Amino acid sequence: MQLNYHIAVDKMYYSVSYEYIKYKVDVRLTPSIVEVFYKNLRIASHRRLYGHPGQYSTVIEHMPDKHRQYTQWNAQRFIKWAGDIGPHTEQAVKAIIASRKVEEQSYKTCIALLKLADTYSLVRLEEACKKALSYTSTPNFRSIRTILKTGSDRLKPDAVETPQENSTAFAYIRGAAYYGGDNNG
Repeated sequence: MQLNYHIAVDKMYYSVSYEYIKYKVDVRLTPSIVEVFYKNLRIASHRRLYGHPGQYSTVIEHMPDKHRQYTQWNAQRFIKWAGDIGPHTEQAVKAIIASRKVEEQSYKTCIALLKLADTYSLVRLEEACKKALSYTSTPNFRSIRTILKTGSDRLKPDAVETPQENSTAFAYIRGAAYYGGDNNG
């Protein structure tokens, strides 16, 4: 059994009460039902899944209490929350959600990203997402958090001092005579 309280059967995943994590269980399959047993006692039953591999069948009661709170979440809720912060944060959340095969697996990351506003501010989170999106169309939590930690979201492109054209700032001028190009002599 996996640590996410699901067992894999024919490339599909079926929940079993989290109390049975790390225990060996037996599975009985019929064309329409998947039954899970522990010491000959049936502990879970699911309608059998067919179609594309990687689907999940989860019974909410099988989840630990701290995971049940995520059943209230969905992509639209995260996207709206991010949109209230700003368009770049919304775009970053959409990218994070799209990066996972199973949408629900992105929720924890979305919460962590949006909670960065509690530590750094809504404005800085939006700027960090904007900066991350300037590098890639698929930013991740770690890159956005790094931008915030280093404060690079505060740097403006105009803040970097660059020499003006025809300026001698930061240059060593030797002239044509140094290179043998002065024929006036």
